[in-house]
Amino acid sequence: MSKIKTVTKKAAGLNARVCAVVGGQWGDEGKGKLSDVLAKGYDIVARYNGGNNAGHTVVANGKKYAFHLIPCGIIYPHTTNILGNGTVIHLPSMFEELEPLTEDGLEWEGRLLISDRAHLLFDFHQSLDGKQEEGRGDKNIGTTKKGIGPCYATKASRTGIRAGMLKHFDVFEGQLRDLLQSQRDQYGLNVDVEGEVDRYRKYAEIVSPWVVNGPHFINEAYGQGKSIIAEGANAAMLDLDFGTYPFVTSSTTTAGGMCTGLGLSPDKIETTVGVVKAYTTRVGWGPFPTELTDDTCGGMVPRDAPGTAIGRHMQVVGAEIGVTTGRKRRCGWLDIPVVQYGHMINNYGSINLTKLDVLDELDEIKIGVSYKINGRRLAPGEMPSTLEDLYKIEVEYETMPGWKTSLAGVTEFDQLPQNAQNYIERIEDLVGCPVAFTGVGVGREDMAARVIV
Repeated sequence: MSKIKTVTKKAAGLNARVCAVVGGQWGDEGKGKLSDVLAKGYDIVARYNGGNNAGHTVVANGKKYAFHLIPCGIIYPHTTNILGNGTVIHLPSMFEELEPLTEDGLEWEGRLLISDRAHLLFDFHQSLDGKQEEGRGDKNIGTTKKGIGPCYATKASRTGIRAGMLKHFDVFEGQLRDLLQSQRDQYGLNVDVEGEVDRYRKYAEIVSPWVVNGPHFINEAYGQGKSIIAEGANAAMLDLDFGTYPFVTSSTTTAGGMCTGLGLSPDKIETTVGVVKAYTTRVGWGPFPTELTDDTCGGMVPRDAPGTAIGRHMQVVGAEIGVTTGRKRRCGWLDIPVVQYGHMINNYGSINLTKLDVLDELDEIKIGVSYKINGRRLAPGEMPSTLEDLYKIEVEYETMPGWKTSLAGVTEFDQLPQNAQNYIERIEDLVGCPVAFTGVGVGREDMAARVIV
């Protein structure tokens, strides 16, 4: 078993100058919860990729807030929060997220900034996203239909509009008219050009003071000794380059995205914390080697229903329904090759293992420890790039005994049942990375920590 007994504060993300929090699987691992816990110790809280296709719930002052775009640090009054240049921003959705904060008297004004190089996501991007998905028929990707892909497409084609242009509305208006007209002509979208121009004229008056020179701001803050934490949207296996293409998102979801999405040089990142669920889930279509398909995820049912399969047990007990989409997640055993691959790309300082308590009632637990294709065992970190090979994967499993007891109230690793400790230590051995925190419940503080030195 693992010889790891302690984890440094820096590796755990507790006192690093710059920390990246990234997902180690297909998303929905619980990055928001860890980011929320860690953010209280940081000065700057940032988002560096994606848009309102992300989603997590944060509890503050006894109230729940669903964040999709806004950094979770907004609930801490000492933090400054920034949407980096790597994000795509749908302003109407952003204001919808801010409204509950205002209603509850949570002071956020002056603490939310937008990089001038971030691209604006418009309603037509969302319409186009839905139209493209419908056009794919049974070959659809399973996007959130939030317009993320089409917005990054206009960015890449150099027809997009950056947030910085809101400060030059006379030019912005012409760019917006041209963009809307081209989309209407090219795709036959029903676009209210005049209505959009009027709406963004009002947004420009409000948002312009929030827009800053993103790369200069973040590097100046670093130079002043400020600490920075950034949460990536989605996860390693959804990365545009490294994920299970084409069933991926449209941005860089890995730690490298913190550099390109904020403007920080790689040497400034002191630690990366990988968030990994104690089992595996995936939303939408795409390869899922360890998926449990025996009557799994067929619908929400009472947890004590007769004949409930393990996959469905994970879905029900783990409340595996997307915050952003409301879609049920496919469930399966922990996939170690996926975690090894993410560790290879991101070099995790530590892992936050989430939702271990979902496995409390299982008699035995399987771990997918390696892949084979056509009889050849793949090396750790060797992830096929094509669907043709991904669908040929045969998973080799190890079986471990469950702990058959509730983990509720556990706050330290040594308090966990021995079989739960064994499960965590086996993961550490296979991945080659310490588990600093283990999620044992839904609450913000429901974590069992290693000894942190």
